[in-house]
Amino acid sequence: MTKSNIYVGLEIGTSKTCMVVGEVKPDGSVKILGVGETKSVGVRKGEISDYAQVRTCVKEALLEAEDISDVNIRSVFLSVTGNHIQGVNNRGTFRLPDGEQEIVPEHIEEVKEIARDIAIPSDNVYLHNVVRRYWLDGQENTTTPIGLLGKTLEADYHIIHGVRNRIQNSIKCVREIPIDVDDVVFAPIASAQVALDKSAKESGALVIDIGGGTTDFVLYLSGAIAASGSIPVGGDHVTNDIHLVTHIAYSKAETLKKTEGDASGDPARSVGKVTVPDENGFQEIEIERQLLNDVIRGRLEETLLLVKKRLPEGASERIGTGVFLAGGTSLMRGFGELTSDVFGLPIYRPEQPEVSGVHAYFRDPQYSTAVGLIRYAQIVHEARGKKAQSGVVGKIMRSLWPFSS
Repeated sequence: MTKSNIYVGLEIGTSKTCMVVGEVKPDGSVKILGVGETKSVGVRKGEISDYAQVRTCVKEALLEAEDISDVNIRSVFLSVTGNHIQGVNNRGTFRLPDGEQEIVPEHIEEVKEIARDIAIPSDNVYLHNVVRRYWLDGQENTTTPIGLLGKTLEADYHIIHGVRNRIQNSIKCVREIPIDVDDVVFAPIASAQVALDKSAKESGALVIDIGGGTTDFVLYLSGAIAASGSIPVGGDHVTNDIHLVTHIAYSKAETLKKTEGDASGDPARSVGKVTVPDENGFQEIEIERQLLNDVIRGRLEETLLLVKKRLPEGASERIGTGVFLAGGTSLMRGFGELTSDVFGLPIYRPEQPEVSGVHAYFRDPQYSTAVGLIRYAQIVHEARGKKAQSGVVGKIMRSLWPFSS
């Protein structure tokens, strides 16, 4: 009888540190057993700026997750983000030796190595090498061409890499808790596991995960990753803009953004004034609602345009499904309408009914990355098998963390 597997996802974000414990049942369904969460301190634009404070946050999330789930957590799948992480496409070409015509697994491995061999900065390390499609004598193959006859084999790859030390800082923080790291996952890749099904990926879909300090994205076209990246702008920048323009305290600007702000650009939602009380007995401050909304929309529109600029030429016309929004800032009132204006596409938020357990956490877009890590772990386990998974992930982890025994 096939047994259930338990996986743990950890997201160390700019706004929150979140640990999710999920049980993957034999039928493939996922039950969320527990969530540990704490407000992040010491994280800036998705990266660790105060090591000791972040370690404390991770420890608090761990204790809460263990208490709620009644699971002794020993290892996690860890998401990472940051502007240093880049995604690029590359094609490798391999000509079969004379006398060989049939494609065999050794040929596939050879062309993979060629496709993955790109020049990256010496301080960087590979995070993901994802095959997009194969070509045999100029003919596209979306699945493996093993067994077919041909002379020239090509492989398209999407390669994600980032600065080694910045990624290692997150790994080091987790290992000193101490818990192990099963794998490191670029955050939007995890979010996509919750947001998109196979049909959406085939039709073309863009996932935008906008958090407190970064906006991450991943684009799928014809079932494969076509682009990915991270922009160092998020909801905290919107709050700071409000603070600078209105001269109210940062904490009040954050509250005002969430309770009164609107990013849609609808004139009917920008009528009148917003009153900001003062707890120190000074006169209340009145802010034009139009000004507030213009500040919010201006920053978020600029962020979305930066994402759009990073997509391949003509990609927007090939997105048949639409844009899926994740991350806490995506909950901003009117943000969906703004995103629709920028991309001219239908807007969705993650829905996946076969995930059960802590429904409130799952359905909130700000938990897409953490829950998506459970799905990612499940896919890795199923695709490679336990023995193969250990070998491949072990190789990746040794490149990221060479201090392992």
